[in-house]
Amino acid sequence: MFPFNFFPFNKDMKNKLQQMKPDEIDQFIKGILGNVMPAQSESTLNSHDFVNHFRPQPSQQANSLNASAFETHDAVFVRIPIKEESHLKDLQIYHTANQLMVEHIPKRDDKHSIKLPAIVKKKGSTAKYKDGILEIKLIKSHDIQYSQIDVTEI
Repeated sequence: MFPFNFFPFNKDMKNKLQQMKPDEIDQFIKGILGNVMPAQSESTLNSHDFVNHFRPQPSQQANSLNASAFETHDAVFVRIPIKEESHLKDLQIYHTANQLMVEHIPKRDDKHSIKLPAIVKKKGSTAKYKDGILEIKLIKSHDIQYSQIDVTEI
């Protein structure tokens, strides 16, 4: 079993944190991070850089496509501006439960991947083109199957 009495958060920690000033909390956190990551502590630790390092970065190809994805109660919509209607005949669209792939636009060898904001069903998707916008509608999947994982003590 893990020795929780050596863990830095004990009964008195709540009182200590309530009495600390924001600058003291900042120094406390930097001290802990400096112990965990000594290479980072040599340089100035910028909290914004630290947080941004762990944020998922959008793919360049999805940005070059200028697509937008949003969800409603029952569906996920992806809108892609397409200037030339002639691109539609070569366009190919595929999707998984959480990702939309668009191929052959604007160039024949281009492949784009768009992360969907919700899990979608395999069937029932539609795509419509109107006024220079390709709108793809995917039906949300509300049947999320959970699997329980038992924890055993080693």
